[in-house]
Amino acid sequence: MNFESGPRYAGGEKPFELTGGMPPPDDWSEWAPVEGDEPKPRRTSILRWIMRGTGLLIVLLVLAIGWLAVTAPLSRSLQPPTPPSITLTADDGTPIARRGAIIGARVDAAKLPRHVREAFLAIEDRRFYSHWGIDPRGIARAAWSNVGAGGVSQGGSTITQQLAKNAFLNSDRTAARKIREMMIAFWLEAWLTKDEILSRYLSNVYFGDNVYGLTAASKHYFGRTPQNLNIGQAAMLAGLVKAPSRLAPTVNLKGARARQAVVVGAMEAAGFLTHAQAQDVQPQRVLPARSGQLPSGTYFADWVLPAARDHAGEVQSETTVETTLDPRLQRAAERTIRSAGLRQAQAALVAMRPDGRIVAMVGGRDYAKSPFNRATQARRQPGSTFKLFVYLAAMRAGMTPSSTVDDSRVEIAGWSPKNDDGRYLGEITLAQAFARSSNVAAARLTQQLGVRNVIKAARDLGISTPIANEATIGLGTAEVSLLELTAAYAAVAAGRYPVQPRGIEKQDEDGSWLRSLTGGTRTMPDEIRENMLSLLNSSIRGTGREAVLSVKAYGKTGTSQASRDGWFIGFADDLVVGVWVGNDDNSPNPGLHGGTVPARIWRAFMQSALGIAPVAAPVVEEVIDPALLGNEEGSFDGAELEGLGINLRVGPDGGIQIGPSGERDEPRRDEEEDGPPPPDEDEPPN
Repeated sequence: MNFESGPRYAGGEKPFELTGGMPPPDDWSEWAPVEGDEPKPRRTSILRWIMRGTGLLIVLLVLAIGWLAVTAPLSRSLQPPTPPSITLTADDGTPIARRGAIIGARVDAAKLPRHVREAFLAIEDRRFYSHWGIDPRGIARAAWSNVGAGGVSQGGSTITQQLAKNAFLNSDRTAARKIREMMIAFWLEAWLTKDEILSRYLSNVYFGDNVYGLTAASKHYFGRTPQNLNIGQAAMLAGLVKAPSRLAPTVNLKGARARQAVVVGAMEAAGFLTHAQAQDVQPQRVLPARSGQLPSGTYFADWVLPAARDHAGEVQSETTVETTLDPRLQRAAERTIRSAGLRQAQAALVAMRPDGRIVAMVGGRDYAKSPFNRATQARRQPGSTFKLFVYLAAMRAGMTPSSTVDDSRVEIAGWSPKNDDGRYLGEITLAQAFARSSNVAAARLTQQLGVRNVIKAARDLGISTPIANEATIGLGTAEVSLLELTAAYAAVAAGRYPVQPRGIEKQDEDGSWLRSLTGGTRTMPDEIRENMLSLLNSSIRGTGREAVLSVKAYGKTGTSQASRDGWFIGFADDLVVGVWVGNDDNSPNPGLHGGTVPARIWRAFMQSALGIAPVAAPVVEEVIDPALLGNEEGSFDGAELEGLGINLRVGPDGGIQIGPSGERDEPRRDEEEDGPPPPDEDEPPN
């Protein structure tokens, strides 16, 4: 029996279908509708979807808050948008370089004069105190203005949005970036007060001339604090925000004044100024661009800057770091390089104290033309200056300067080193070998002592560049930097190794603690140091005789293959100096030797740095028999010799004058009686 399906009605008038062959019930009343069984209204399902949507929005809100907390922490809005400026000073406090942006101290908007705040609000965000981070009216106004102008003439970003962009985002003009900007703006409005937002905005906004923040801009352009700005000055600064690089008044005063007038008009339109007040505002003057501004880079500044930033730590505004540079010695170094007559060759000079403090650094002939620092960045073959490590290994092995070595031809694994002068003297002392810079002797010693011991000596004194495990290293085939090699010689001067070159006076205590755990510095045994000093002094009187000073000095010459590099490194008193000369393309320099131009540069700088006079011309001894001079006492004082058509006169100071026979000038009376006049004691040394 089939019935139509449907709800059961009282009285059984509505048929229905039963399945399974069950008979219909006898009492239709059992199927009568019960009160409350009516179909549920549709609003229940709508409410359910609203609840689901709300839950989804809450989840998305939590995710957005988490994303903003990670990608846009509020603390970032306090940080400068660019690395703060660091001013480097010499050891006497004289500024030598400035690097980075000029960032002023933070401002508190609540404590600023009303006209200063209102100048920025009038031109940037007139409804700042009434919107929630986004200004729909401002956006609509900007859009309408841009349509009329046929391009982008106005922006609709609020101050909150500008802070979001400056602190958290880049300047990409994409829809995704704009959406993130709006989200961050809402985030800032939810967690910061209006005055806090305005304070952070004014503290970080860019005003041109590499100046960030209202405090720095006020000082830079007007020489005063934000609290002392007049209406015109505040209006000019507010006007710079639109195009700071183009409108900076130091380069475009006319444009800055025109923009100032626009801001003053906006302040009047917003009701911040009366018409009379606006008319009283005059075009502003700014401080003239300062001549002789500090350079942003020098050879020394580029090298020391990373250490200076580490020393200063996290910097929120401009800071000053004192370096070890000595201005007088730096000027002497630059002057010496300029007057060296190098033609096309380059040169570098490093001067340091025995403890590693750099007091002068020249990385090339002209920083403006080539900022590449040849004192710290270049790696070149050191030639015979590397023999310092060969002879240090020999002294460690128990040899002395009087020990002997065979200075005769030798072949080592198919390699036949040759002496530069082509002479081979046979058995000679180490002092003689070092003084004449014998290549054969250095190769024999390297083979005898073991390459590893020579490498260890170099490593102990601070050489960090790769060194091949072969006998040729004794002749300086491994590339090094001038800075590291000079520091190695400083270790001998100090009697402690390694010497760490540094440009900051105060060392990091944590670094010192770490170095102490890893061995730190060690003292060179007195006997070994004295032997090394003896060798270095003998070299000054040998291949380094062009570097002879009027005080006791120590040093070593070096020349790489084909005269590509010339070196002289040495020390006197408390100054260790290294000099390198060569070509940037590593091409040969015919006639260049460490004992020529580099030695003369070293000598000239040392004479100026130490304030010593040049070495007097050597007196020729026993060239002429005194008895032949006709002087009764056998003295050169005023003696003369005639013959062979010449007249020779030896003065009391040992000077020799030669002229044609019978044509000599009569001596002046003061010379005849008192000798040459004494030098002026007040005259500065050369």
